[in-house]
Amino acid sequence: MKLTEEFNLAGPCGIFCGLCTKYQSKAPSRCIGCRMGEQHSWCSIYRCCVMEKAFTTCIECEEYPCERYTRRGWGGDHWSQAAQDNLNSIKNNEMEQWLEGQRARRLAVEELLENYNDGRSMNFYCSACIVMPVSLINQAIDEMKQRLSNNQIDSSDVKAKAKALRAIIQELASKSGIDLKLRNK
Repeated sequence: MKLTEEFNLAGPCGIFCGLCTKYQSKAPSRCIGCRMGEQHSWCSIYRCCVMEKAFTTCIECEEYPCERYTRRGWGGDHWSQAAQDNLNSIKNNEMEQWLEGQRARRLAVEELLENYNDGRSMNFYCSACIVMPVSLINQAIDEMKQRLSNNQIDSSDVKAKAKALRAIIQELASKSGIDLKLRNK
């Protein structure tokens, strides 16, 4: 994917669409990203930021963070914090540099889903890739590959692979002080 295509996955709210379960889904209702089509006209943040004010992200607005932005939940506190951190990163480091980092995260989540998804791990993998440094995700993948090459886990047992990888990711997150529990506001 080219950097210009990655730009289309930059959500105005600060969440990178390529890490969202709705984007990564194989279902017919799959989302193609905030900047692709009119399917996001239901989102008050998208309507305000992109349609009404013609901004790329909320960070460009003098009202940020407004009430509309802060009341948005995204499924848990860690998503909201990641969105705000992403917007600050875009402001401080320029969009292109931020997109390069998000590309690495998207590639990591796609590897997780392709090789270690038991059909119930997508939300966990996407959330982990949103809130954890990509270096920790890659460390978890490397550890999992090592366990598979040492025959510690049956490579044909998708459920065992998913369970083991989720445990590795959770342990790395805990050691780094990162909370991966999904909470609704």
